[in-house]
Amino acid sequence: MSGQTPPPGPVAGILLAGGLGRRMGGGDKPLRTLGGRRLIDWSIERARAQTDVLVLNANGDPVRFAEFGLPVVADAVPDYAGPLAGVLAGMEWARIQGPEWRWIATFATDAPFVPLDLVARLAAAVAEEGADIGRAASGGRAHPVFALWPVRLADDLRRAMVEEEMRKIDAWTARYGVVDVEWPVDPLDPFFNVNRPDDLAAAEAALPLMR
Repeated sequence: MSGQTPPPGPVAGILLAGGLGRRMGGGDKPLRTLGGRRLIDWSIERARAQTDVLVLNANGDPVRFAEFGLPVVADAVPDYAGPLAGVLAGMEWARIQGPEWRWIATFATDAPFVPLDLVARLAAAVAEEGADIGRAASGGRAHPVFALWPVRLADDLRRAMVEEEMRKIDAWTARYGVVDVEWPVDPLDPFFNVNRPDDLAAAEAALPLMR
């Protein structure tokens, strides 16, 4: 562990939408509709409430996301290298903005129920434990795409992805101090994600339980 704690300053929220959505039948999964709104609308609303700026990580033509008015950054390495590439893209975007942007928080865009206290609780846990990375968990299972990351690890992550062809989040984060923060799953797992068409129906049924 680094012993560093989150400094005062802004946190950039990175909305991860760089996948191919194969289990959903392909296309832009975040644009699927839930409760009369698109999945990405739910993500933007809940992430915006707890970060200082939002950035969309998406590949392909960024024009299809123009209506959201967000900066769009593609994966930092080619060939759809998975969410770790989106984490790196977010880190490098933040670093370009200036030295005050020392932390990013990542959010999957297929999880409409993400807790509104995600960033605050992760930051508090990182500070208390002196950890490098704060990671969400629920039901005894970690959710590595919902995490608080220090921008100072950008060069380490790029080297791992390019020189070692690192692709698995857990394999890379195992090199650092990670603290897990647990959320209850009753009455609703806040990290429920929509991977398949059937999941949309389940999410629709769960909307009244959203906190």
